[in-house]
Amino acid sequence: MIQKALIMDEVAMNRALTRIAHEIIERNKGIKDVVLVGIQTRGVPLAQRLAKKIQQYEGQEIPVGVLDITLYRDDLSSQPEQPVINGTNIPFDVNGKIVVMVDDVLFTGRTARAAMDALIDLGRPKAIQLAVLIDRGHRELPIRADYVGKNVPTSKSEKVYVYVAEVDGMNKVIIAEP
Repeated sequence: MIQKALIMDEVAMNRALTRIAHEIIERNKGIKDVVLVGIQTRGVPLAQRLAKKIQQYEGQEIPVGVLDITLYRDDLSSQPEQPVINGTNIPFDVNGKIVVMVDDVLFTGRTARAAMDALIDLGRPKAIQLAVLIDRGHRELPIRADYVGKNVPTSKSEKVYVYVAEVDGMNKVIIAEP
């Protein structure tokens, strides 16, 4: 892997998450009935960070769940290896809630579609919103994010890597050539 560009450092990531937290509060006129669901793997720590920021501004905790979409992927049968299932843990009822799904990168839209399928299997949310740290374009499905940390134009051959301290020991986003 050859790093082409540093897209976000730790400060920029924190700034983007702060902005997204404010946008979630503003769009939903507070956090009544709002829950966050992080998509495994890096969406989970990003959702937890957003929850901490929202708690700082609103003075109350916002529930955070963990969603594993592995078995909902549409490319499961074409994978050469057995999938690793990390587990879903949503310790609250999604019925009637505004569910903000949180992920690191929005690319084709297939992960977001799989996440919506998984959420609908758990109940009937009032609304589903999508928050992503990076939107890199190249959609294959008609899906868009409601909250975006940064739009990053990329070629299809480039890869966007998001590193979070909770998983990777560092916080940054890079573009690399495979």
